[in-house]
Amino acid sequence: MRRIFSTYLGLPRSIYIVFIAQIINRFGDFVRPFLTLFLTRNLSLDNATAGAVVMTVTLASVPGAFVGGKLSDQLGRKKAYALFQGLAGVLIFSCAFISNPKMLILMLVLAAFFNGGVRPMINALVTDILPPEERQRGFSLTYLGINIGVAVGPIVAGFLFNHHLKLLFLGDALTTAIAIMLVMVFVELEKAHDTGSSMEDHEEGTLLQALKRRPLVVVFLGLNVLYALTYAQNGFALPITLGNIFADNGPRNFGFLMSINAVTCVSMTVFITHLTRHLKPIETITLGGLFYAAGFGMITFAHTMPLLIVSTIIWTLGEIMVSICYGVYLANRTPQNFRARFNALSNLSWASGSLLGTYFIGMFMDAAGVKAVWPLVSAVALLGSAGMFALGRVEKTNA
Repeated sequence: MRRIFSTYLGLPRSIYIVFIAQIINRFGDFVRPFLTLFLTRNLSLDNATAGAVVMTVTLASVPGAFVGGKLSDQLGRKKAYALFQGLAGVLIFSCAFISNPKMLILMLVLAAFFNGGVRPMINALVTDILPPEERQRGFSLTYLGINIGVAVGPIVAGFLFNHHLKLLFLGDALTTAIAIMLVMVFVELEKAHDTGSSMEDHEEGTLLQALKRRPLVVVFLGLNVLYALTYAQNGFALPITLGNIFADNGPRNFGFLMSINAVTCVSMTVFITHLTRHLKPIETITLGGLFYAAGFGMITFAHTMPLLIVSTIIWTLGEIMVSICYGVYLANRTPQNFRARFNALSNLSWASGSLLGTYFIGMFMDAAGVKAVWPLVSAVALLGSAGMFALGRVEKTNA
């Protein structure tokens, strides 16, 4: 046990600062989880209009990722992070004092744009700080920080939403400011590591030219669309399924399963990191796809809460495996001066899969019924996992 919990010891100090900043930032992500309720209850929007606004907010993060990624590669990680995270915080802060619904929505969309640029910057920052042999531990730790914040933050956000709505926005902005201060003051950027890999060498030309020289990365991002389509069902098809099974108790049971998901992420990340430490990132990602297939596929016949809890734990273990190694795989194949932009591409890949998962699975559900969704979702996950396995074999052959 001591050896397992020592997994995160010995990393550069800056990684621990990023870890703390991620906890604070995600803990204070008060507005996003309650956005739909805010739009319908407080702004009195109908469901269709609220759905369109939420989709617009989600889509706004995609161009933000590309603009932020380019600025991060050109201006430097910390400067770009402070600019984008700071502007997002200012926009959220202003929402506490705006009463015009249209102006409020505009501020939220702009905040999503700037927030969209932050994730590629953080991933590139972590990659810059760590040598290749320590990246899995570093990405695992920052992923753990995200989940600690996500596990606790919505509880506070729910209280603020019901009793002190203005503080929902002010608290979000305050935690953003604290995270910026931590990164700007305490994170130290070291000189580029000599990785011994030509894949990380400085590249000339455009993003497309850099991608053209890395066709397997393009394949990886394409397979990630299948993983994203699968994972999106925990927020789309799962609550609908629970509503069909449990009727009025569906929302309550869905909330309980999401709590199981959060607790599993927080409690099992260190164990999964330790157990997979000798595997290559692509091997762990392949294994994660199998857990997706088993966990989501199990919902086909899981009509009781105990079975659904087991299902949730299984697909959450898959989530952990994919999350702690995804950034590592990409980092090890990304030129140093394109790191944030490659991470922006990964955001686009994930967003595309999520949107496709919502749209096409919704159409399939209407045509074939809710129960038919889960075998299909499981098959998509298996296809993604098989693709990742094949990708790993091709890389091994070409090594």
